[in-house]
Amino acid sequence: MTHRLSGPGRRVPWPAGAADAVGTPIQPSVVYRSTDPDALDDRYEGRAPGYSYAREGHPNADVLARAIDALEGAEGGIITGSGMAAVTAVLMGLLRSGDHVVGGDQLYGRCLRLMRDDLPRLGVATTLADPTDIEAVAAALRPQTRLVLVEVVSNPTLRIADMDGLARLCAERGILLVVDNTFTTPRGYRPLDHGADIVIHSVTKLLSGHSDATLGYVAARDPDHRRAITDFAVTAGLTPSPFDCWLAERGLHTFALRYDRAESNAAALADHLASMPGVRRVLYPLRPDHPDHARARHLLGARGGTMVSFEVADARAAANALTRGAGAVPFAPTLGDIGTTLSHPASSSHRGLTEAERRSLGIGEGFFRISLGIEEIGQLTEEFTEAVRMSQS
Repeated sequence: MTHRLSGPGRRVPWPAGAADAVGTPIQPSVVYRSTDPDALDDRYEGRAPGYSYAREGHPNADVLARAIDALEGAEGGIITGSGMAAVTAVLMGLLRSGDHVVGGDQLYGRCLRLMRDDLPRLGVATTLADPTDIEAVAAALRPQTRLVLVEVVSNPTLRIADMDGLARLCAERGILLVVDNTFTTPRGYRPLDHGADIVIHSVTKLLSGHSDATLGYVAARDPDHRRAITDFAVTAGLTPSPFDCWLAERGLHTFALRYDRAESNAAALADHLASMPGVRRVLYPLRPDHPDHARARHLLGARGGTMVSFEVADARAAANALTRGAGAVPFAPTLGDIGTTLSHPASSSHRGLTEAERRSLGIGEGFFRISLGIEEIGQLTEEFTEAVRMSQS
């Protein structure tokens, strides 16, 4: 039962009501009281439900986790303070010095930094490989390889990983397959249904959908892995805010509606951009000219996703002009908002890479990624027509 202050240092029961609230309440309490030490033992040892200290769990996080579990077909997922906190909980919870990790070579920029700088200094060797090329991934494996970390759809070039081949390879070698499903979402692909061992989300993005909550999610198939990941997250304090969890749960109720509308906008805008003078290339998984079009159709069916990438003249001046000419579309290093946003990977998500590293991935100064929102498509085509025109001035 919840309690409220009544006089200096005294608490009385929260008033009982004749009906339950329709909306999920926010429970910001840091600490929860127990009746006696035996009851506290029962909670810590899993014999009774309940909470003790918010760093170890709280109701709003559990409500949100169970909702995402249902979408992903998972059990026992946990919420963390950010998407990168979820990635970190997996790697730190499951790896030890002497292990080896293979990561997709187009992971999110901070994941690449984690792979290249942080894990090696802790004694964990890492190798980056192209997840669209199963032979390249197989060649990168070592006897010490503990896990493979990939995104189904890469950020920002929207390449499609060979998920079938990766699942077979990891199963044959006894290696954990960890999938960041942030871009694809369970609306487009459910990794645990296709051989993955662990699924990760930046809930901040499409699941929450309003750019007002920073959260992550991770679920593991194996209960021992689940426990190890949770223990590290609790120990390291990768704790989510109850208020952010409440905001994300609210956003999750409209997720399917938002996703479908944004996906429809993405397909239409991709075709519009491809028809425009000044646009050198457009990347959208369901377009026939996408390099992984056949695999996208096989894995995702008709779900092309809500992201579009495109390229104009390879110069910072053209990039500056395009962003200034994009009208009401925010130029912002994020994705998954209810409204459309425009990002420039060279100056945001992938700024930590050298210019040569970015160009090896196909990311030049004229490369942009669009995260589509739910606006009217006519408004978006007008704004991007003007933006591209400005990039050519």
